Amino acid sequence: MTKKQNTTENPDLQSPIDNINLEGDLPVKVEVQIEKIAERQRQISAKVQIPQPVEQIWKVLTDYEALPDFLPNLAKSRLIKHPNGGIRLEQVGSQRLLNFNFSARVVLDLEECFPKEINFCMVEGDFKGFSGSWCLEPYSLGEFVGTNLCYTIQIWPKLTMPVGIIENRLSKDLRLNLAAIHQRVEELASKEPSV
Repeated sequence: MTKKQNTTENPDLQSPIDNINLEGDLPVKVEVQIEKIAERQRQISAKVQIPQPVEQIWKVLTDYEALPDFLPNLAKSRLIKHPNGGIRLEQVGSQRLLNFNFSARVVLDLEECFPKEINFCMVEGDFKGFSGSWCLEPYSLGEFVGTNLCYTIQIWPKLTMPVGIIENRLSKDLRLNLAAIHQRVEELASKEPSV
């Protein structure tokens, strides 16, 4: 079963960032889809078109320790030692839910497949399961080149986390995060000298 996320929210779940009209106030269109995998498991996908080449988006996505500089609700992102020499990243998300500060930590192993995708899988953290990928797909309109960026996550919250609230929150966060990535890519591209 696949359904598009409804942007009408329960007012009891709102925080200041929730008051953004997600369709109207974002500078770009971000599509979000939620799929129920099992009773407490969800797959959430978000897509955005960025009018820049894949290499520009890749540079932003793989500057892992700079991600908290521009991604809302990401408090920490740092590379840590991987036992097999791969890429291991610790991230902490933080936000207010129902007037409480909510924080979730994950340690992810990443696999970069330049220039098409970045896969990640939780090796420890505050969820039963947390994995997904970034997919980058170039498109062109005549001489104009851009990238379709898709972020897909499979999440399985622990029993102490209400799955409906997590689903609702993540779908909002993905809209904001992809819009923030779009903005970051455009800012960095505008600072580069033209060839």
